[in-house]
Amino acid sequence: ANGVNNLAMLVLDVQTNSVAAYVGNAPTTVEHHKDVDIITAPRSTGSVLKPFLYASMLDNGELLPHSLVADIPTTINGFTTENYDRTYDGAVPASKALSKSLNVPAVRMLQSHGVPRFYNKLQTLGLSDINRGASTYGLSLIIGGGESSLWDMCNAYLGMAATLQTFTKSSSLYDKEVMNKLHYAAMVGTEKYESKKSVLQADKVVYGAGAIYSTFEAMKDVNRPEGEEIWHFFNPNRAIAWKTGTSYGNRDAWAIGVTPRYVIGVWTGNADGEGRAEMTGIDSAAPVLFDLFNRLPTTNWFAKPFDDMLEVQVCEQSGYLATELCTKITQWIPAVGERFEPCPYHELINLDTTGTSQVTADCEAITSMRPTPWFTLPPVMSYYYTRSHPSYTSKPVFREDCTPATTRIMQFIRPKHNTTITTTRDIAGKQNDAIFELAHQNPEKKVFWYMDSKFLGETRTFHE
Repeated sequence: ANGVNNLAMLVLDVQTNSVAAYVGNAPTTVEHHKDVDIITAPRSTGSVLKPFLYASMLDNGELLPHSLVADIPTTINGFTTENYDRTYDGAVPASKALSKSLNVPAVRMLQSHGVPRFYNKLQTLGLSDINRGASTYGLSLIIGGGESSLWDMCNAYLGMAATLQTFTKSSSLYDKEVMNKLHYAAMVGTEKYESKKSVLQADKVVYGAGAIYSTFEAMKDVNRPEGEEIWHFFNPNRAIAWKTGTSYGNRDAWAIGVTPRYVIGVWTGNADGEGRAEMTGIDSAAPVLFDLFNRLPTTNWFAKPFDDMLEVQVCEQSGYLATELCTKITQWIPAVGERFEPCPYHELINLDTTGTSQVTADCEAITSMRPTPWFTLPPVMSYYYTRSHPSYTSKPVFREDCTPATTRIMQFIRPKHNTTITTTRDIAGKQNDAIFELAHQNPEKKVFWYMDSKFLGETRTFHE
């Protein structure tokens, strides 16, 4: 009824590394290309690569499972991205950025990790259709700029699940052949499909077990689907690590789910590439994914790979390694995460006896100061974070008789430093304005705007 005519489904058995079910297309018509095997066809990946980036950064000690990542307006070398709902949270835990499939944090994480490094990791995962070189894709790679097939994508997730299973069942060893073992269960003609023999070794092949386990835990926490027609298929008592994706123009809708026993991949769309506005991974492919899992036996969740994880104290608010200024909680992290940085968002500030103003030794006796740990985000992150976190409190301002220490109290949201601004003309040929926007630590302060020496005006609260 919505003009979506094609469907592909693939079910892989993690225990045997074999194909359990393969449906290359829906039983539609010749006009709708019923004979195209979509499982092997390269399609835009949408967001289904995001778990691989999350795992890569965990595996390199560049991230902790719940450490804060920036979710703010972002333009990098002319490349601009925004979240699906066009809102910003300022800062979000990395696990939540993955479970909510936020584009802005993903792009910023890829920039930090490096496109060439991530591109090379995708080659190791066997995504053979992402083959044009890292510079061709750039930062768009993480939000659908590349193409892959349902076969390769499911095999990549199978490799992660099989790695984790092997590690916990073989005295913490890895299978060297883990990415080369997928095979068909039946004979085709005279050709018999068999899995390659395992070759156990101490070195990881793709990711360490701790990074994989943490990634699946984050994927397990994907938000409940919206809409009762989708929720009807979702079983909250069944643990599934799952991810959806929607390509640009709504041409491809993906849903991939992982349990210790099965990997299931679903693709919906049109074989000729026609997009449909209402087709998304969560609305179109996810219900099929859940329906398939509901037809299979329930299995226990993955065993925690203790030999590749550490129990550490992290900062409750930031998810970074805890300092003496943080409220501490205990979490399990990938073992390599112990080299991640301590919390940069807590600082010790000096308050006066009322606890309402900051002071310095220039205006207050040291014995009267109240050293107080304070959770403080940079101005732009703070500006958006406050909107969705009412409990967040900016640092108190300095008392009027005090000289404030050097600190950044304002920051441009747009444009960034050294940005070239190109203004356009409207339909009447009039030059459109350039927009400047900034965040201030104290919303009540006035900001006075100048272009060189010309006074433009003043703003309060919303500085634009």
